[in-house]
Amino acid sequence: MTATLRTIRLELARDPAFPEGSTEHGYEFVAPLGADGHIDVDGWRKERAKCKVRRFWRGADDQHGHLIHTQGRRWTFHYDLDRAPQDDESGWKFDAHVFKPGEYVSVTEQDGETRTFRVIKVA
Repeated sequence: MTATLRTIRLELARDPAFPEGSTEHGYEFVAPLGADGHIDVDGWRKERAKCKVRRFWRGADDQHGHLIHTQGRRWTFHYDLDRAPQDDESGWKFDAHVFKPGEYVSVTEQDGETRTFRVIKVA
């Protein structure tokens, strides 16, 4: 299976603070996806320098970093080489999720909160 680099946009899904969700809170990241919509780890190994992330959050500066694959099949967003690994944000079961518009994924953010995001676009 050949993976293709795709840009994936996640936006905050409904939660108590945002009952309608939010288009102003989320992530855009590049990842190699197989035809089935799963992130391809072999494709990531070949293209890891291109697998970038941008976190956008209303009221805060955008954060830029990389999609990282760690031991235990965990995918994380890592923003700065000077930051400690505990500041990374982990995608919950990103290895098992399908990244297609309308799907939902969770991210454990820097504040320790796990929030749900909706896949808005895969281009």
